[in-house]
Order: sequence, then structure tokens, then C-alpha cells
Amino acid sequence: MSTKKKILLTAGVILTGIIIFLAWPSNYYLRQTLIHLYPSIDDASIFSSHIIKAGNPHPWLASENYNQAKINEKYLPVFKELETVAFLVIKDEKILFEQYWNGYNEYSETNSFSMAKSMVGLLVGCAIDDGLIRSVDQPVKDFVPGFDNEKFKTLTIKHLLTMSAGVDFEESYSSPFSTTTRFYYGNNLKKMTLDMKQLEEPGVYVNYQSGVTQLLSLIVEKATGKALSDYASEKIWTPIQAEHDALWSLDKKDGIEKAYCCYYSNARDFARLGQLILNKGCWGDHRVISEEYLHASITPDTSLIYKKLGIPNQVYGYQWWNIPRKPQNIYYARGLYGQYILAIPDLHAVIVRLGHKQSDGRDEFDTPSDVTTWLEAGMEILQSAQNKS
Repeated sequence: MSTKKKILLTAGVILTGIIIFLAWPSNYYLRQTLIHLYPSIDDASIFSSHIIKAGNPHPWLASENYNQAKINEKYLPVFKELETVAFLVIKDEKILFEQYWNGYNEYSETNSFSMAKSMVGLLVGCAIDDGLIRSVDQPVKDFVPGFDNEKFKTLTIKHLLTMSAGVDFEESYSSPFSTTTRFYYGNNLKKMTLDMKQLEEPGVYVNYQSGVTQLLSLIVEKATGKALSDYASEKIWTPIQAEHDALWSLDKKDGIEKAYCCYYSNARDFARLGQLILNKGCWGDHRVISEEYLHASITPDTSLIYKKLGIPNQVYGYQWWNIPRKPQNIYYARGLYGQYILAIPDLHAVIVRLGHKQSDGRDEFDTPSDVTTWLEAGMEILQSAQNKS
């Protein structure tokens, strides 16, 4: 056989092997990864979804100073470099400022990524309020088969809420073979979630893990007997008068929600979750979630060790982040590529930033460094409006 034929035959064998490997059912996620490569804020169309109905829509009112202020030019290079698509400031429950870029507008639905975790945390509180979960101290094994063995017997819902479960989920975004990639592009989230193993004693270290939020969603579904999206519509999205239906991506057609991410909405409606924090769980005259639970959600348990930093936890509550910043704490939801809902109680303001990129740097509290830009730009707009009043 000639050398050329040998090379062609070898190449054919290798190609056939690759095709067989990728065609294997368990490698579905890898095929999807190769097709789509990196996740995007515009991925809604590539996944099946459930609709979160907005059953009582009511638009935000506009402030009398609506869009009279502008973003200070000194911040614009960061806005551009990190490909910001939406920036919104709510003050006293009215839209004070909003701006959109690159073809996006106030109605554009984009991926929340991990901001969805904060929604799941709120839904746990709703299920407790409804008496469907006894308390955050209820064992996970009461709801999830497979978590009733010796290793998991002390694991509670609170351990999941605080990311102190001590399981073996690797939070990594740099490899097509990582667990998070398999979660994002895979089609059997439930199995992958139930396959997690206990590595450490729960209730010791805060270790951010998407699989833990996915497990929380299974508990909410079991407790309520409803799909996560339906419960979210009933208990949160409709009561806070979201103006538009949202989407929650599924792992497959007729599958389950990717609860740890992939909630699609727009800046205006995302801002309502921040306003709910400011309102201490109320919307108008309606109590959406108990004030006690909401307070716990935004209050870091300092008895836990934030594993990444090796210091007492000052930054993570029940699926909500905290910026311990003087003179006021700031509570926020955050997602991959710089999706943020920032609630500032002392100013009674909410800032939402959505975009394609975020900065690589982190401060001493593990807060992404670009958050400073969004906060300072938003606070200058707030100050400008106050000066005009």
C-alpha cells in the first residue's frame, strides 16, 4: 500500500472514530459544545424553554428626571470594552435612566446566567411561606431520593442555600470537559445532579457550585408539585408585575429547567427582583415573600468560611451576594459575563447591567472589579438627579 493511501486510511479511521465518539448518546453535551462553543447571552433559541408567565403586567413609571442625566464619559471605555448592552437605574420605584447598545433595547431578552440562582433562592422562601417546606433546616433527604444515605444524612436545605453543601461539583468554565459545560449543554441534568458525591462536612465552607442550586430546584419541584417555571410565575413574576413573559431554558424538550442559570428576561423586569429586595419582600400592598426569609437571604452567615478566600464569609447569603461597602451594604445577583442586579437600600435604588463580558479582576471580597464601574456610574446619575430636584 502506498504511503498516500496509508495516510488517507489512517485519517479515515480517525475521522470515523471521532464521529462514533461524538454520536454516542452520553456525548450529547460535547456535540453541542463543538457546535455552539461558548455560552452567550443570546442562547435562548438553541434550547427548549418553559415560559414564566407575567400574569399581571404593569410597566414602571418614569421619573420626572427620566434620562436627563448621562453616563459620565470617564466610564464609557469600560462600558464599551466589556460590551455592555443594557444599563438601567431605578430610583424610588421609577425609571431614572436607561441606555441600550448594539441593537438591544428595553424589550431584549438576554441570559441571566447565574442571576437565576437568586430567583431559585427566593422560590425556596416562597415554598416555606406556603408550608410546603418546613424550614431551611429540613433535610435534603426528605425530598430527593439518593440523598438519604449515611454520607448525606446531615445535609440540609440551608447548606444548599449558603453553598456550604461540601459536594464534589467542580465550578469551571475553561474546558469543554468541565462539569459546568456538561450542565450547560447536557440533556440529563437530573442524573448529573443526583450523581454528586459528598466530599466535605456540610456547613463549614462556602464553595460556590451550580450543581447545588440545581439540587435546590429539584427540592422546590418536589415540594410544590409544580414545574419551577410555573411556581416562579405564580409566586414571584406575576406578583411583582413583570411586564413581559420570561423564558427558562430546559436541558431537553419536556425536560427540567437549568435552574442554576438561563433565565431570559430584560433589564426592566430583572430590576424588579432588586426592587423586591428594597421592599423587604413586598410589592405594593402584597407580601410576596416573608421579610424574615428575605433578610436571611441577603445576610451572610459569618460562621462559615468562604473557601476561596480562606476568611469568614462576608459575601454570600441564600443565593444572593453582598458587597460589604461603607456606608451601606449592597445586595446583588450576578451572572457570567457581567449580568448584575444591584440593590442599594440606602439610596432606594436598583442598578441593572447586562452585557457580553466582565472584568477578570476581583477585590478582597471576591466582587468582580467591573462592579465598581457600574456602581459609580449609577451613583453619579442618582446624584445628578438629586441635584436637579
